[in-house]
Amino acid sequence: MTATETTRVMMVREAINDALDRALASDDKVVLLGEDIADPGGGVYGITKGLSTKYGLDRVRPTPISEQAIVGAAIGAAVAGYRPVAEIMIMDFFGVCLDQVANHAAKLRYMSGGQTTVPLTIRCSAGAAMSLGAQHSQMLEAWLVHTPGLKVCIPSNSADAKGMLTTCIFDDDPCVFVEQVMGYFNGSECPEGEHRVPIGEAAIRREGDAITLVSYGRQMNDVLTAADQLAADGIDAEVIDLRWLQPLDTATILASVRKTGRLAILHEAVKRGGVGAEIAAVVAEEAFDSLRAPVVRIAGKNTPVPYARELEAAFLPTVGDLVAAARALVS
Repeated sequence: MTATETTRVMMVREAINDALDRALASDDKVVLLGEDIADPGGGVYGITKGLSTKYGLDRVRPTPISEQAIVGAAIGAAVAGYRPVAEIMIMDFFGVCLDQVANHAAKLRYMSGGQTTVPLTIRCSAGAAMSLGAQHSQMLEAWLVHTPGLKVCIPSNSADAKGMLTTCIFDDDPCVFVEQVMGYFNGSECPEGEHRVPIGEAAIRREGDAITLVSYGRQMNDVLTAADQLAADGIDAEVIDLRWLQPLDTATILASVRKTGRLAILHEAVKRGGVGAEIAAVVAEEAFDSLRAPVVRIAGKNTPVPYARELEAAFLPTVGDLVAAARALVS
């Protein structure tokens, strides 16, 4: 974002709608596919509201309830020269269409020697904190990051939601754009015009020299709150918002850890086999001599996401968990 760009406060859901609107307007090869995405509803959370009325049902296409059909059709359209944006209503349902995503979208460019591009974007809502139960609340980004050929991102604010989605739509590789439901209604400054965020670049949200705190998505709000609490104790934390999980900005992470000597990673997904484990491994391999303390991961419990609100809250990592871990690392 440049100093000359005008901004206004948008909720994340508005920023996503704006990105889709601008993409549809700028390129007639951009098409949207998904369950219930047409008006009057414009999707479960109203993300695509108004777009089918503006661009017609040929370009904003409501589909049957079949994730396999949605992604399969979108891959075919992408190979044929379109830039489809396929919505998988809830991230948990990637289990239904994982063959199309992992064995087709992710591999076609490689298997064709680079001759076949797949400019496909898959959007999905994700995450706990709405008591939707074990099959509608998961963060499964580690599945996708483990699959070569996919680009995966999770925005933490409105400007990044708009800029990263636009970047995904006009990239020639398949991208998965993850939207955490409890982040939809967060408002922040967002550019009103064209806006893109470069692929693979993390953002340093706060500079510090005592400890590095890494996260992404809506948990970034928790990390920044924790950093404020730590600052009151005289602990100056550096905060990194990953934004892109694949490709991962390891250079920014390693540079920070070499400066602070300590690392705590927070994410909502379960700890076992999560993105935090990959980051910890990279730091152990590349910056072990800089560490003054073990790397700590703060994450969701290794259970299915509970339905009951009190149990769901106990599943999720908290600001207090991160503050306690950081204090222990610097003591």
